[in-house]
Amino acid sequence: MNTLQKNILVVTALILSFGIGFLFGGRGADNTVLSFTNLEGAPDTIDLASVWKAWSILEERFVPATTTKTTTSQDHVWGIIEGLARSYDDPYTVFLPPLQSQSFEEDIRGAFGGVGIEIGFRNDILTVIAPLKGTPGDTAGILSGDFIIEIDGQGTQAMTTDEAINLIRGDVGTEVVLTIAREGEQEFLTIPIIRDIIEVPTLDYELRDDGVYVISLYNFGGTAVDEMRKALRAFVESESDKLILDLRGNPGGYLEAAVEIASWFLPIGETVVIEDFGSDKEKMVHRSKGYDIIEDDWKIAILVDGGSASASEILAGALREHNVGVLIGKKTFGKGSVQELVDVTEDTSLKITIARWLTPNGISISNNGLIPDYEVEITADDLEAERDPQLDAALEFLNTGAIPEQVVEEESTE
Repeated sequence: MNTLQKNILVVTALILSFGIGFLFGGRGADNTVLSFTNLEGAPDTIDLASVWKAWSILEERFVPATTTKTTTSQDHVWGIIEGLARSYDDPYTVFLPPLQSQSFEEDIRGAFGGVGIEIGFRNDILTVIAPLKGTPGDTAGILSGDFIIEIDGQGTQAMTTDEAINLIRGDVGTEVVLTIAREGEQEFLTIPIIRDIIEVPTLDYELRDDGVYVISLYNFGGTAVDEMRKALRAFVESESDKLILDLRGNPGGYLEAAVEIASWFLPIGETVVIEDFGSDKEKMVHRSKGYDIIEDDWKIAILVDGGSASASEILAGALREHNVGVLIGKKTFGKGSVQELVDVTEDTSLKITIARWLTPNGISISNNGLIPDYEVEITADDLEAERDPQLDAALEFLNTGAIPEQVVEEESTE
């Protein structure tokens, strides 16, 4: 593959039966022989003698514990590259050996089922960013913020997101069992989930009887921009002046979708998000295209929670910092890094974190997520009783101007 495609799937890794964002070309056999001398592009300051010595020692002395499992020299090469990627201490920078690259291709073709949850790392623990609405993970009771301790009995402590995906995905109709640690629970939860083909709605919208218009955006996929255009047109035609944009449980999607949707709310040229490639490189600023349909007297509340990640955080941060709306709910996930897929050989790839996202005011999304202007908790009792105090707080704010009961300090700029 010659084209390097960049996206912000938070990647955040979708455990679905379809893939978003990464495109693959043809794959073929690779018979590359490892050489530790005259490596193309190798810097003069890197001494690989220790690698060669370790290789020689292992080849000479290693005796497998069983005769039923063998490895090849090429497997050892892949292992070296996997270790190199792990040494960067970033859960989203990983090497994809041939079988994993094949799995990625099958995900894109929809050859396997999934459970419909988005996962990432929080404090080095594999965490559910969000279960997607109506998917097996959602109906089985998986919640945003759940920590995945085991997948079918295998501990996740040393796993990458991609390795976890490979365990969770599988044939439609088969079962995967997740062992979950959940805040407020004294013991681990064991949750069996039946894999299925995942069909995720992009958004819903409605005009409530109290005159408040609600748009619930579930992802920033390929149809999000068109669907949002329809929803906003219906909002304008409703003549309501109160809008709730619900981004809870929205794990993200394409950067372009976030910029396009922000452009409906911001004047032309306003900063939507800043792409930071590191201290020695120039930042890239993504700006509003100025579709701007907002009237001065409109009131807008944006609902967020721990399942709001990536593109959701980009949109929410931009609207808040440009004083378009207030954030109500819980702190967002904090996934603001950019991955790029680069071929190593014809059938292997590196997925590399190449940048991070900053809000218009220069705040790193990855550091702490976005802290709402007004923090409102949803308890286990609320879920059991099907109450939504976050939505209630947004309605109160828009209809009466009253401030919800629980208020937090604005996000720091550290």
